Amino acid sequence: MPLPSTPLSDLREAADELVRLGQGFYQRGWMLGTSGNLSSVLTRAGEGSVRLAITASSIEKGRMRTDQILEVDENGRASNQERGRPSAETRVHLEVVRMAGAGAVLHTHSVWGTALSDYHGDAGGFWIEGYEMLKGLDGVTTHEHREWLPIVENTQDMTLLAERARSVLAATPRPHGFLVRLHGLYTWGVDLSTAARHVEILEFLLEAVGRRRMMEPSR
Repeated sequence: MPLPSTPLSDLREAADELVRLGQGFYQRGWMLGTSGNLSSVLTRAGEGSVRLAITASSIEKGRMRTDQILEVDENGRASNQERGRPSAETRVHLEVVRMAGAGAVLHTHSVWGTALSDYHGDAGGFWIEGYEMLKGLDGVTTHEHREWLPIVENTQDMTLLAERARSVLAATPRPHGFLVRLHGLYTWGVDLSTAARHVEILEFLLEAVGRRRMMEPSR
């Protein structure tokens, strides 16, 4: 039995927050042009039923409008198709929501995330450790934490990309995010505020790791 439509006030509230975040991420160089996508869970019910507010496909994040935030069901179908098509990566968002119990999923395309996803791509990921900023991740209480950031190979087949995301989430203990090779970062949280904090923390760490790597002497 399908879920009833989300109250319009809830969708508007989610849209306001997603637009605010998208514009802020654009200003920080994390979602330039039409890159990236953002989502927030609106409702959950039994047997995997969920409704998600998500950015429409191919929109410029620096000029986002609330009418470009769509509501989709657990199959990625938009409740109002006249407002546009959901992001092509909706399947990946839904997989993260299912596997990680996320209340929001945010996907950025920073320079550092893109570069490191290729640099470490053959290794399937890399460790981040020793940075005080790690304590901004949920459940992390010390800078001595070691965070494994997995990397999955990119593909234009969104069903396959969602399957790869599912495999990474199943194989990684308590992950906070993953990179898609030559693409960008996915992170999430129990709510939109936590997910946004994880973007800030992980993007900082990606830049710190990348800059530190550039300081190493050539071999």
